[in-house]
Amino acid sequence: MPAATTTQVTASIRVVGGLLPADMITRIMTGKDVSASTPADYHVIGVRSVKDAAERHWDYLKGAWRVLRDTIGHGSDPRGLATENWLLPLFDEHGYGRLSRLHAGITADDGTKVFPVSHAWQNLPVHLVPWGQDLDKRPAAGELPPQSMLQDCLNRTAGHLWGIISNGSVLRLLRDTTSLTGAAYLEVDLAAMFDGELFEDFVLLYRLLHVSRFEIADGAPVSTCRMERWRTEAIEAGTRALDQLRDGVKDAIIALGTGFLKHPANAAFREDFEKDQAKRALLRLVYRLLFWFVAEDRDALHAPGTDDKTRQRYAAYFSARRLRDASLRGVGTAHGDLWQVVRLVLDKLGDEEGLPHLGLPGLGGIYDDTPIDAVLAELELSNEQLLTAVKSLSGVRDKSTDRWRRIDYRNLGAEELGAIYESLLELVPDRDGPYTFVLRDAVGNERKSTGSYYTPTSLIDCLLDSTLDSVLDESTKRAEVAATAAGTDASAAITEALLSVTVCDPACGSGHFLVAAARRIAKRVAAVREHNPEPTLESLRTALRDVIARCIYGVDVNPMAVELAKVSLWLEALTQESPFRSSTPTSNAATH
Repeated sequence: MPAATTTQVTASIRVVGGLLPADMITRIMTGKDVSASTPADYHVIGVRSVKDAAERHWDYLKGAWRVLRDTIGHGSDPRGLATENWLLPLFDEHGYGRLSRLHAGITADDGTKVFPVSHAWQNLPVHLVPWGQDLDKRPAAGELPPQSMLQDCLNRTAGHLWGIISNGSVLRLLRDTTSLTGAAYLEVDLAAMFDGELFEDFVLLYRLLHVSRFEIADGAPVSTCRMERWRTEAIEAGTRALDQLRDGVKDAIIALGTGFLKHPANAAFREDFEKDQAKRALLRLVYRLLFWFVAEDRDALHAPGTDDKTRQRYAAYFSARRLRDASLRGVGTAHGDLWQVVRLVLDKLGDEEGLPHLGLPGLGGIYDDTPIDAVLAELELSNEQLLTAVKSLSGVRDKSTDRWRRIDYRNLGAEELGAIYESLLELVPDRDGPYTFVLRDAVGNERKSTGSYYTPTSLIDCLLDSTLDSVLDESTKRAEVAATAAGTDASAAITEALLSVTVCDPACGSGHFLVAAARRIAKRVAAVREHNPEPTLESLRTALRDVIARCIYGVDVNPMAVELAKVSLWLEALTQESPFRSSTPTSNAATH
């Protein structure tokens, strides 16, 4: 999952870095299709629902918030009233009682560092900082930003898995991120919630923050807390959804191929049908759609400064969201107007000039035309077949709950898209009668003939641990020694040394290994630039773009794989402020 994605769940709650997927947050909010969500699980009796229990605490906390606002307003808090009269009562109302003060902080497992965490409840560190202090900025020279300090504490102490930090107006829920390579947290804007009297948001906060989510039995590992179980459930649900999305992509290719064969205007396509070329062209078309969905859902398709009128015009008549919503509402007609819209958008994304009238940039890359794309260039497609294909890409049915779920393209990572692509290479295209396109499992498929095999994340991590980390360590040491001898800035020298490291995958496939390597180097670069072992989100984003631009190379015999590797790297560094532009010519054999 991309490290830099941010999902606004409600008006006052957002998730950064995919700590919990938006779909899981929705399930927690409603209490449906998620474990441990009854009133009894929250240690309350005599109420009909958890919402009723939350309402009892809402009224008290609203009063405490108003008193705090009347006392300190939006100014400073030299007497620490926000902690004593607001944050400690907030935790008390969520079942923690009076939080214990930690006078000696928490010591790292290796004994080399003490983290000045202010409070704790059992194995849950709770760091409360002065009112208004920025959680991502250093409180004083030589000190880490509060969030970075707590994150480093979680990463270096096996007995602490989850943690909470707050400055009174903002509260964040953190987790050990040693298995990740970027910031990941859930943020609650307490000021927005209580100033705006957003009770429904508070119900979600109550469900997430309640003491029952973090308590564990005596002697049990910290991973048995209910919050961690929720996260495990979300990962398992995501795995099931990915498996179904693979099927959805296959179904979309079949629907599009069949639709092109059926359309009366495509007689030449039927007569000169070449199944292998058709499969490659259809696969490229589907991936163009997928990356369009991702860029739009991350609000990164339009450049900053695009006026509201242009955005509204695009959203109302040309957006992928409109197309996906239409596919879920019902069956389309025999008309072809929707395909004309899709073709216009995809063509302009491949045009260097883009389409300013709709605020669309010229992305290039996978949207550039190739001889393979010419197979479908002049064909017509009915709304019915297009919407059937788009519906297959828009949602999945969770078999564990028997509920329809939208695909979360905002948080879909490059590795997921790559895994789908490489699994599709196992399918051999064929024609079942004159009007039906099919994909069959068969020996001698493209995956075997090109040697394309998906590398699991666990294997990639092991490989990076044994190869890349040692190179980065050695580069850091050499730069530090050279800077010390020359009397120059060590940080600048180390940063340059790290950005001079070259990672080349000679069989890159869709770029899974390259993406993982880029993330790992970027965290090192950001940590050096900030003098911070757990760098802030903005620093990571900047470093990731620098690393991808300077350090990452890939080669593959499959031209489609090269294009996917390029776009996979783009997805990692995608921001609205810096939309992707293809700065190097597309090559059939290599990507940089």
